[in-house]
Amino acid sequence: QVQLVESGGGLVQAGGSLRLSCAASGRTFRSGVQGWFRQAPEKEREFVAAITWTGGITYYADSVKGRFTISRDNARNTVSLQMNSLKPEDTAVYYCADRRLQGGTYSYTGSYDYWGQGTQVTVSS
Repeated sequence: QVQLVESGGGLVQAGGSLRLSCAASGRTFRSGVQGWFRQAPEKEREFVAAITWTGGITYYADSVKGRFTISRDNARNTVSLQMNSLKPEDTAVYYCADRRLQGGTYSYTGSYDYWGQGTQVTVSS
């Protein structure tokens, strides 16, 4: 059984940084796509970033481009999200996601096979 566990969330002031990590068990990140999504209160879950196994190609939502960086550590089987210059509007529960499908739309939540439980990120103004 595949399990994804996020860590690294917390409370930070605007302009600060946080680094989220996603550890996988039951599956090795050696194929497909790994992504980060977020969901703020009373809003739909939205795409943040994704990275492909083949080629390590990265994709970002316009709202985080230039501030967030997604990366992976093959040896530790983890995917991370470095978040800089955080804004109050970045406040949300952040979810790690994983799918075997390599191609297609990376921002579509329904295309992902596995999800973590989420980690809260709160940015104060």
